[in-house]
Amino acid sequence: MMATKKILVVDDSPFMRTIISDLILEDSAFVVVGTASNGVEAVEQVKQLNPDAVTMDVEMPIRNGIDALRQIMSECPTPTIMLSGLTEEGRQETLAALEYGAFDFVCKPSPSGGLQDIHKVGIMLREKLHAAIVSDVRRKQLNSMAEEKHISEQQRSEKKSTLPSIGQDVRLLKTTRQEDSVSKTLSERLDNKRLRPNTSGELVNQQKKDVQVAAKDESSVGRKQTSSVNKQLDEAVSIRKLPDKKRYAVDQHRAPSEHQSSRFNMSKRMSNNTNYSQLVAVGTSTGGPRALKELLSNLPGDLPAPVLIVQHMPPNFTHSLAQRLNTYSELHVKEAEHGDVLQSGWAYLAPGGQHMTVVARPDGTHVIELSVTAPRSGHRPSVDVLFESLLPFDGFERHIILLTGMGSDGARSMNTLYQNGVRSTFAESEQSCIVYGMPRSAIELNCVTHVVPIQDMARQLVKAMK
Repeated sequence: MMATKKILVVDDSPFMRTIISDLILEDSAFVVVGTASNGVEAVEQVKQLNPDAVTMDVEMPIRNGIDALRQIMSECPTPTIMLSGLTEEGRQETLAALEYGAFDFVCKPSPSGGLQDIHKVGIMLREKLHAAIVSDVRRKQLNSMAEEKHISEQQRSEKKSTLPSIGQDVRLLKTTRQEDSVSKTLSERLDNKRLRPNTSGELVNQQKKDVQVAAKDESSVGRKQTSSVNKQLDEAVSIRKLPDKKRYAVDQHRAPSEHQSSRFNMSKRMSNNTNYSQLVAVGTSTGGPRALKELLSNLPGDLPAPVLIVQHMPPNFTHSLAQRLNTYSELHVKEAEHGDVLQSGWAYLAPGGQHMTVVARPDGTHVIELSVTAPRSGHRPSVDVLFESLLPFDGFERHIILLTGMGSDGARSMNTLYQNGVRSTFAESEQSCIVYGMPRSAIELNCVTHVVPIQDMARQLVKAMK
């Protein structure tokens, strides 16, 4: 018999705490071990009760769900499902919560929706709680295996190594001291810098000059030492070198205002290029907002192809998600509209509740068509529907991507495209997936040419497009 899983329910409304608890308890695999009415209580209860998962209201007094989530993820990481309202503010904060580590979200039952709406919310909530707990267990196992492998490799390396001779030992000590000196000089120069607006390129050039000067000052270290310092600098710069608009959005719960967004968009490549020979199509579900942020924020603005995206998400949330992703990406990111003409350098996110397909027009352009035909495998929008619409376009080089998500949406159509000549197919690797469902389904069909962690996906895609 499967052990019961402990759930903590957090909501400022006593009525909603009762409703949510009752919905959870419809599954005998769960037990509600406690409730909390605000974010402060939530953090205390997580530490005391050590639940397997938490349901967290977004908007609460004293301390809201976002701040509570961030502290929980920092101090005692626990799978968390957000309970979101349908207001614009609620949507933006829910999307922020997904970036800060929430597993997924469900919309609160609507008072006007009646029992049927409450029933649907219950089904989704229980499904997501199960998936969140399984995902957490899997991640801990993967981390444990990776740690054991690292320790084993270290031990083997130590066994192979031999003690240096006296002469080698002196040279090693001397080199180490010189390394420390160069690193200290470099660190002081980096710390004296301040990242100014629109000067990331200037900063990189100046910092590389600093390396050369620092290395020259310690000329006895030699070429190998200079190379080592350059590597350290590249790593440091990669962390500090954040474009203005990306730094602005960090730690903001809401997407920027229209005025702020226009400032970001001025730096984007203003192009109306409908003359391209490549297409990129992406499908994702649970964990998708974080994965899409990672992918799109690392793609160049002059990407020579349109990017088509299906993210399983309710209506209205996809519009807020597109706005949010647009602030992170050099690409123009928008929620797709019926009749949009595809352009390179643009990313089109399928609206929640509508299928998205691509069709060719007589003038040689390609446009987006939206429809409300029946859901496919329970999804609308469906990844399979988008991917299948790309089958006729064998004149294009098509790059097909499946990221984190429950289920298998997109795997069959990826396989069909692969069987019909598409040789650029990507699946997010298990190590970085929030839920290793959709990518695994495609990998099991032997139709994936690149299995890539999300942090390396953009680089590998750009490489494949050259």
